[in-house]
Amino acid sequence: MFGPLKRIPQNKHHFHFLLKRPLHNQTPSSPQPQPPQDLLIANLILQNNSQTLTLTLEKCSLQWTPDLVDRILKRLWNHGPKALQFFEFLDRHPTYKLSSSSFDHAIDIIARMRDYNTLWPLLARMRKRRLGPTPKTFAIITERFVSAGKPDRAVKIFMSMHEHGCPQDLSSFNTFLDVLCQSKRVEMAYSLFKVFKRRFRADTISYNIIANGWCLIKRTSKALEILKEMVERGLTPTLVTYNILLKGFFRAGQIKEAWEFFLQMKKRKCELDVVTYTTVVHGFGVLGDIEKARRVVKEMIEEGCLPSVVTYNALIQVLCKKDSVENAIEVFEEMVRKGYVPNCTTYNVVIRGLCHAGKMDRAMEFMGRMKDDGCQPNVQTYNVVIRYFCDDGEIEKGLDVFEKMGRGDCLPNLDTYNVLISAMFVRKKSDDVLLAGKLLLEMVDRGFVPRKFTFNQVLNGLLLTGNQGFAKEILRVQSRSCRLPRRFKL
Repeated sequence: MFGPLKRIPQNKHHFHFLLKRPLHNQTPSSPQPQPPQDLLIANLILQNNSQTLTLTLEKCSLQWTPDLVDRILKRLWNHGPKALQFFEFLDRHPTYKLSSSSFDHAIDIIARMRDYNTLWPLLARMRKRRLGPTPKTFAIITERFVSAGKPDRAVKIFMSMHEHGCPQDLSSFNTFLDVLCQSKRVEMAYSLFKVFKRRFRADTISYNIIANGWCLIKRTSKALEILKEMVERGLTPTLVTYNILLKGFFRAGQIKEAWEFFLQMKKRKCELDVVTYTTVVHGFGVLGDIEKARRVVKEMIEEGCLPSVVTYNALIQVLCKKDSVENAIEVFEEMVRKGYVPNCTTYNVVIRGLCHAGKMDRAMEFMGRMKDDGCQPNVQTYNVVIRYFCDDGEIEKGLDVFEKMGRGDCLPNLDTYNVLISAMFVRKKSDDVLLAGKLLLEMVDRGFVPRKFTFNQVLNGLLLTGNQGFAKEILRVQSRSCRLPRRFKL
């Protein structure tokens, strides 16, 4: 489970065979769908170590394109070192030139791994190639610093954009405000907004972002102040503005205010859209008022506003939480009958509901149906199933699902490892603690930065079970956990 993946043989001829020829057991009358090219290449990259990867890829003689490269990098997203090895291979390619978007992917992975010493030279390399950095590049970097608990550093990076050949403008200012607000650093965002709103000529979008930030932390009175200031400045609130406030009232549990605000929107002849109605449906559903949520869906249809997949997702979600998963599935089937195509969120909501109801077999059936409908399970799908199996004491079943994530179509993320490592300490078995240690090493090898709690939990478990040698190895890993493995250099 924890060694090199062995899904695809490393024989160079076999790779050509997979890409260009039908499988030998297929017949013209019953062709089997071939896996996407980016999945095949991602799996090949996962098979090879840094010494053999270059030789293997060179012998494939593929026609690299920016779209293909970006899709492969996304496939390898949760295995940072492998993704970066692939990136470096292409950077040394004699004919192919990396695109700006591929640099952005690599920078995002490096920043997520908190390898800041590598980040800035790569940014300089991007600039030297005249591929950027762009405002999107800096949005990626600042978001990663904020999520790593370094918002002050993120502010300094935003203020230094021009030093890297990327002047700040209103769009980049709005993006940075949104990064801060989405991470609940609303006070900081508002302070910056007050200082720079005239310099960047803050627009309706700027005010909407700040209003949404206050709503995210349930301070609707501050959001209303932003609305007032917006009007005083001569800016006209949009439907987006009103939808933000409507959602804010529901989020803060101010149901009376939310309903009155909704009625005022109708009274003032606002052209209510599917977002407005979906917000109300979800708001009442979360409160447990399922009948009112259903009436709102009926009303929106009568008003000529057709529900979207997001509307159905909202209704299915609240039915799972506040009513019954069986009623949620009825709505799911109704949605399909009406010609709507369920997306990953739809399936994930139903699967979570079935898991929560203890119906794990049916949850797995829906996971299979999801694949049959061409909607591949994502990491959230797998994590939900693994978590509930482990919570039910079915740890082996959780590990079986984890094993299926070894392919390049859906690699485990930080949450996957955290769930499994925590589960290894439930039964208090020595073998489980050893497995927790192996999982910890694997997650670090894939570029994740474990929490101190996770390290300490594993260390204590190994020491208590007499595995001092393994504990020392974990300590050595902990000392360099914020860096790429020593063998890997960009």
